[in-house]
Amino acid sequence: MGAWGERAFDNDTANDWAYGLDDVDDLSLVESALEELEAAGDEYLDQDVACNALAACEVLARLRGSPGYQDAYTEKVDAWVASHRLIPPPALLSRATAAVDRVLADNSELRDLWEEGEGDGWRQSVADLRRRLGEG
Repeated sequence: MGAWGERAFDNDTANDWAYGLDDVDDLSLVESALEELEAAGDEYLDQDVACNALAACEVLARLRGSPGYQDAYTEKVDAWVASHRLIPPPALLSRATAAVDRVLADNSELRDLWEEGEGDGWRQSVADLRRRLGEG
């Protein structure tokens, strides 16, 4: 994973995923990212799947009016959100919260990678995302 920071869009995987938003006018890309994470079950969760799921959760938080942060890496997502004023259904938000919990749980490659180094900032960033999913 090419990562330069601790937030959801501070890596190549999430940024590549976000380009897919240009091809949809609904939440299908978000749903598919969550479905891929859910399909892993209790098996070891691949870092790319986790990164995509966190990016999908960021889209949902932003649709709820809680972006948390904005920078050059979120511009394409923020523009998509501004032009697609969708209201995420409660069931999808529940799945997103569960996805965040799964990324933070055992058997998560992304969590393991961050814990090899200084993972405190990353954990705080993910906890902030989880909190923002419930705001709005």
